Amino acid sequence: MADKKPKRRVIHPWPLRLTHWLNALAIVMMIGSGWQIYDASPLFGFTFPRLITIGQWLGAAIAWHLAFMWLLVANGLVYFIWSAASGHFGKFFPLTPRALWRDLSAALTFRMTHEAGVYNAVQKLLYLGVLFAGVVIVISGLAIWKPVQLWFFCDLCGGYVIARYVHFFAMAAIAGFLAVHVLLVAIVPKVLPPMITGGRIGP
Repeated sequence: MADKKPKRRVIHPWPLRLTHWLNALAIVMMIGSGWQIYDASPLFGFTFPRLITIGQWLGAAIAWHLAFMWLLVANGLVYFIWSAASGHFGKFFPLTPRALWRDLSAALTFRMTHEAGVYNAVQKLLYLGVLFAGVVIVISGLAIWKPVQLWFFCDLCGGYVIARYVHFFAMAAIAGFLAVHVLLVAIVPKVLPPMITGGRIGP
């Protein structure tokens, strides 16, 4: 009896694609509305241009922010549950300093190779970092939203005032990740279609 040929496998299963695009929508809306909220009471000596904010005034920005907060939290929970159950988190490990240095050096000298369905060490670090930033931004955001009712989150962040700074820097980390992510997709556009269609690899 002849051996069966291994089946072609989907690069990005549909739960990953769905949560990816919902996260993208929620994060863009929350960053844009968050910038409008920030402008009402800046932490630093600058404000964001009105053209790139969402809501145009504080009340509307808060409404947009809270609406997409629930999408982000619900979608994030689905992603974490699916990733844990499917073994997707295993793709982020192992991650060693040697591998990170090797792949970072290759990326900086434009010698990085791309294998469909496989994360290099730099990607692993970036994805783990943005997942951590996502958890931090949710906790600090809840602390700012309900500092009395959710006092334990507020205390975890070091108080209301500190929570605002924690929230801002978590946002900056996520915005930086998005910028790098979009840049890398522009440099290697072949990675985009599989995130839309799923793509397939194998014999």
